[in-house]
Amino acid sequence: MSGAPIGLFDSGVGGLSIWRQVVHALSSEQLLYVADQAHVPYGHRSAAEIQAHSQAIADYLVAEGCKAIVVACNTASAVALEPLRQRFPQLPILGLEPAVKPAVQLTRSGVVGVMATPATFQGQLYRATVGRYATAVQVVEQVCVGLAELVEQGELEGPDCDARLMGYLEPMLAAGADTIVLGCTHYPFVIESIRRLVGPSMAVVDPAPAVARHLADVLAREGLLAPAERGPLEPASRYRFATTSSPSAFNRALSRLVGVSSSSQALIWQQRPDQSPVLHPA
Repeated sequence: MSGAPIGLFDSGVGGLSIWRQVVHALSSEQLLYVADQAHVPYGHRSAAEIQAHSQAIADYLVAEGCKAIVVACNTASAVALEPLRQRFPQLPILGLEPAVKPAVQLTRSGVVGVMATPATFQGQLYRATVGRYATAVQVVEQVCVGLAELVEQGELEGPDCDARLMGYLEPMLAAGADTIVLGCTHYPFVIESIRRLVGPSMAVVDPAPAVARHLADVLAREGLLAPAERGPLEPASRYRFATTSSPSAFNRALSRLVGVSSSSQALIWQQRPDQSPVLHPA
């Protein structure tokens, strides 16, 4: 079991911001990443849709023998994490919690901005996190409609990207925020543009490194770390990718976003007569 792969999934390429940190932290682990690009973005979808998509992908990852699953998507974590844990109680399943706690520790002005999707803000996980850690600060919630799509399209810089980002940033800046939380895994891919626009005095919190560290801790605690004697793996034997949309487009995104040249498997999305979705290889 310890030699089995770790599964990660997102609605698209955003979860690769988590994937690259896991690659760095766990060099002996095999990884299987699924991008549900047929349904990206999840942010405006209903809870029922998100849970159905997440369940189908988790079923696929379990069928592929994954020893743990990382829900590398804030929106899916907010809506589907607990149902997935109930479905697979024997499996470590990690999700993403908006990095409000470290932001509260960093802020000097007492105002924290959070960039996220509508579904993340409406989720119980986000509300519980704010209620637990942010009662003594002002939290400015900024819905970033269209930003995940921008990243999916590879528009990570330039005048149009800057204009879109400033539209999200200005309300938080006007409220006096000195710390910004990236509440969607797509957003770290524009973190350098954000930092350039807001200046060096603004702290921008990317939760991905903390997620990778937590995953390492969980695997160690459960006795699921890859055998030490296996050593670092070569990329060809270490990484697997799948997408519910165009493999060629996803492969281009892999190269552009994380510098990996690989081929991805196409997964076909089907709906059973009982309305239970299923994924299978093309």
